[in-house]
Amino acid sequence: MGIEFSQNQWDKVKETYRLWWEGRLDRPIISVVLRGNESGRAKPSVPLLSQETCTDLSIPASEIIDRIDYELSQNVYLGDSFPYFNMDCFGPGVVAAFLGARLDNSTGRVWFHPEEVLPITELHFEYDSDNVWLNRIKEIYYEGMKRWQGQVLMGMTDLGGVLDILSTFRPGENLLLDLYDYPDQVKRLTWELHQLWFRFYNELNDILQPVNPGYSDWSQIYSDKPSYILQCDFSYMIGPEMFDEFCKPELEASCKRLDRSFYHLDGAGQLAHLDSILDIDELDGIQWIPGDGKPPQSQWPEVYEKISKAGRKTQVLEGLDGLDKIIAHIGTGKGIHHPTIVAHISQEAEIRRRLVEYGIE
Repeated sequence: MGIEFSQNQWDKVKETYRLWWEGRLDRPIISVVLRGNESGRAKPSVPLLSQETCTDLSIPASEIIDRIDYELSQNVYLGDSFPYFNMDCFGPGVVAAFLGARLDNSTGRVWFHPEEVLPITELHFEYDSDNVWLNRIKEIYYEGMKRWQGQVLMGMTDLGGVLDILSTFRPGENLLLDLYDYPDQVKRLTWELHQLWFRFYNELNDILQPVNPGYSDWSQIYSDKPSYILQCDFSYMIGPEMFDEFCKPELEASCKRLDRSFYHLDGAGQLAHLDSILDIDELDGIQWIPGDGKPPQSQWPEVYEKISKAGRKTQVLEGLDGLDKIIAHIGTGKGIHHPTIVAHISQEAEIRRRLVEYGIE
């Protein structure tokens, strides 16, 4: 038996998200996947694609997809969930690898390192059609579209934020000093990367569409139109004035090029930029991540109140109890997205009962 998810279920997901994006869904989006469904399939021998296994190019892409299919066939999809595979397996900011950085997963997690740290005045980025990582991802996407014919949504790989990609090639304090010493060079490279970023985004979508049942990324937020969760983690190290000069223009341009966009607000150091980010009219929502060692999301009611009052959507990743606290703080579940909660199939009855409390059948 294969993946249990019908076209009628997909139609329901698409309609729910359409209402959510249009601001006409009066409840949160909540996805739950139950593991432990007996599909009757033998487990394939190849490892599941992950950051730990992504560098093994000896595994045919068709076998990678078959292993993913096996994993998805073990699931029961509740709430607003759908068959989905997160293609962040090649690391956060994989555009750096597309542009020649070394992809290193020796720790089990992917990091990127420049082959050589060039002076910023000598640094240029060019498209390489023969790049091994770009072509590997394309190959996997091709096989996924052929195998699933629209039953499974494959997310966009984690392309990264433009200044975060640039910081791979100007590591440590280099990029920070460049903001002072070579501001025009930073801006030149920012826009070089911006154009390349969208070239990669569009090329990969040309493979995924129109078979892929929609658009998503590592945030798991579904859209029937081109979308992405943007970021600039580098900005936690700079103040509002520099953010507005070096980060915001490119972020604003990306929001204008995408039909729908979220921003990944990562860490308390980025809260200084929230007002400026909310000034971007085309931005649809904010994913707020307090950061390691900080109180959980539900302990930041003022952040969610500000996002909600600005008319933006938000994403909560704290489980249903944390979600309840945030809804109580801001007075509504409207415009909130909670990505996949994973539980065992033995918990199905209790989870269905909880979902009904949110108005989810």
